[in-house]
Amino acid sequence: LGLGAAVLQALERPAEVRAAQHLLREHWELLANHTCLQGPALQRLIEGIIQAYKSGITLQGNTTSLGRWDYSGSFFFSISAITTIGYGNLSPSTVVGRIFCIVFALFGIPLNLVLLNEIGQLMLLGVQHCAHRLEEVFHLQTKASFLMKSCALVTGLLLFLLLPPLLFSDKEGWSYEEGFYYSFITLSTIGFGDYVIGMNPDRTYPSWYKNVISLWILFGMAWLALVIKFCINILE
Repeated sequence: LGLGAAVLQALERPAEVRAAQHLLREHWELLANHTCLQGPALQRLIEGIIQAYKSGITLQGNTTSLGRWDYSGSFFFSISAITTIGYGNLSPSTVVGRIFCIVFALFGIPLNLVLLNEIGQLMLLGVQHCAHRLEEVFHLQTKASFLMKSCALVTGLLLFLLLPPLLFSDKEGWSYEEGFYYSFITLSTIGFGDYVIGMNPDRTYPSWYKNVISLWILFGMAWLALVIKFCINILE
């Protein structure tokens, strides 16, 4: 943890300082070039825009964009809640909504863990069954098991980490590196919230998009949990 913190500070702190300096320069240039603007009034507007953005509302010319709390957006929020990803880009703003979210998570998180365990066991049984069939056909017990585990690892890498960034590049306009980063941060349930699908007001998303990603999250988490469990066994 200490080493990780030191490396992250060395990598990220200079960019943070540059971004802060750039923001301050733009702020003072705006006030200098538009003398009719008052500092406190501008500050209140900025705070209002930030708060609205956290609620999923963005300005588009003379209108505002909505849609984070439609059924598709609400379903995706439910997935992020019960999987404990918790992106943090969207949260209930009403008292009743927050209370319901607590009750929903209390029952949803255990049910989701049961579901992920079942999916993981099915994946493991499938690998073991294929390995057993190879043993019967080729009579190579050790090699068959190693071969099937390797195939399962490569297949999982393709389905859950290597191919999804191509979809995100097409639908979100992200680079491949950004899509891969989002994939791992999501499936590992870290969920920083700096990249979230379906949140760009300038893009039109197909109706199936968030539903497919929700299924990808469930199966991808089950697969990555097996990989992490294997890593735990090696460490122990």
